[in-house]
Amino acid sequence: MATAGKNLSAYNPKDLPDGAHYIVGIAVSEWNSEYTNGMLEGALEVLRNCGVKEENIKVIYVPGSFELPLASQMLLEHTDAVIAIGSVIRGETSHFDYVCEAVSQGIKDVNLKTGKPVAFCVLTDNTAEQAAARSGGEHGNKGTEAAVVVMKMLAIKSDLR
Repeated sequence: MATAGKNLSAYNPKDLPDGAHYIVGIAVSEWNSEYTNGMLEGALEVLRNCGVKEENIKVIYVPGSFELPLASQMLLEHTDAVIAIGSVIRGETSHFDYVCEAVSQGIKDVNLKTGKPVAFCVLTDNTAEQAAARSGGEHGNKGTEAAVVVMKMLAIKSDLR
């Protein structure tokens, strides 16, 4: 496994832009909140460390990961970028496959439709243990990683203006 024994959330804050003038939305799934809340905390820490003002961080909660693409699109009407946070854990039926496919394609579509960054921060794990390892555990925090992605994409967009 590529992530075995690795914390993938390490980053250099000096590589990130000053976020004082950005407005960032975060859409968080309430489903599997024991993992999504951890990722939210990781994302908030990065945004705050980059200087994004508290009043410029818009957090909304949605019932599940399936709702993240629409919530992201709605948030982008009022923000510069969005972090979409969810967690889908494989069960006994093919529901997992349908939800994961819809969410990943939906978030990709919102990125392309709006021209604004939406970071895909949706865990698609086989077990709860894997989700815990990626939401603040031994493999880091995907929320941290997603916030880094958003800040870097905002910098790229600004540089192209």
